[in-house]
Amino acid sequence: MPRSRYKTIVDAYAADIRSGQLPPGTRLPTHRQLAAEEGLALVTASRVYAELEAMGLVSGETGRGTFVRETSLSPGQGIDQKDVAVGMIDLNFNYPSLPGQADLLRNALRQLALSGDLEALLRYQPHAGRAHERASVARHLLTRGVTVDAEQVLIVNGAQQGLAVTLMALLKPGDVIAADALTYSGFKVLADALHLEVVAIPFNDQGPDLASLDKLCRSRSVRAVYSMPTLHNPLGWVMPLAQREQLVAIARRHDLTIIEDAAYAFLVENPPRTLIDLAPERTVYVSGLSKNIATGLRVGFIAAPTDVVPALERIIRATTWNTPGVMTAIACGWLDDGTVTLLEEQKRKDAKARQALAAEVLKGLPSVGHPASYFLWLPLPEDVRADQIVVELMHEQISVTTAEPFSVSGHAPHAIRLALGSVEMDVLRQALTTVRRIIGAYR
Repeated sequence: MPRSRYKTIVDAYAADIRSGQLPPGTRLPTHRQLAAEEGLALVTASRVYAELEAMGLVSGETGRGTFVRETSLSPGQGIDQKDVAVGMIDLNFNYPSLPGQADLLRNALRQLALSGDLEALLRYQPHAGRAHERASVARHLLTRGVTVDAEQVLIVNGAQQGLAVTLMALLKPGDVIAADALTYSGFKVLADALHLEVVAIPFNDQGPDLASLDKLCRSRSVRAVYSMPTLHNPLGWVMPLAQREQLVAIARRHDLTIIEDAAYAFLVENPPRTLIDLAPERTVYVSGLSKNIATGLRVGFIAAPTDVVPALERIIRATTWNTPGVMTAIACGWLDDGTVTLLEEQKRKDAKARQALAAEVLKGLPSVGHPASYFLWLPLPEDVRADQIVVELMHEQISVTTAEPFSVSGHAPHAIRLALGSVEMDVLRQALTTVRRIIGAYR
């Protein structure tokens, strides 16, 4: 077919979508129907839809067809803070804060000003952190079921940088890493930027299908597995001990590095043993203080086997050189004096209260979550598209996230994730009531 004919069809569809003549959610003809209607070869009809999808105008869904996308949404709706306009009720991001936290910072700065160590904080720090600060983190990790020496701890600029350092140090472009079919969006962004191939581990109501992971490792050269065993984001799983032991056995059988993301683990009381405790020789544990203290406190930490610490340290040196001395000093002071433990206890209570509120307001709607989590997953009815719900909520000044940013497989389910930790309780009740009304109208 001449190129002008092919482009004419693409341009005509694009114009109809942008003008609203084909509204969001419209099901387009099948590839075969388009080919027959336009007198095209089937491969050319597929190419038309592929180009429209690349333009962000349509989305193809296995077994359902090709649909017009909601073009007023940025791709994925979520995960990029610019999506949350001024005046929006933000159920997109979690930045839980408690009354009095600003006073804690004020007091900490005063105490720091009176210390005799200020001059040292203005200089470059050791790449992995000062020895006494690494020891503070090691003592803190011991309360989390992580038994490591201070020399196995590296202090970084938040858990996200901890993930970046780990991936850059231990993997190279083209390597294959396994992750849950729905997983933390920030990991996906990193893997894409570092040109890693992420393969999906299927899941069911009980968590990841580890038999599928074992089978995958037999057919592909998988180098590592990324896991959130204690409070999975976005689904709120807490992997039981038997599954953790199964994951470790698979990792040993196929010589996988385990990357254990524990960013939300503090919310779970009495969790099963950590993966790094079960497999200390191959697990890199990453966490930080953004959720249990404040998102602006960009202090995180990595605990790793001794033999990989030099590689991790080289990446810190090559990127940020070291963590900010002042922030790290404040954070480690709070670890040592019990402030972090107190804030964690308060935030667990806060998260439970928010989940209880969500359960009350959304009663009757299917949901997936954990009773002490700051987020909730809402699967949508079979014939309801997530972008439709998101747009209606945007019109009500409520911002939420679709499944797309979390999907590894490329076929995102129609669901939304609600972040419960960023607004006052009365505002949260109001927003959840609106969510229920809008979703309930489709049931």
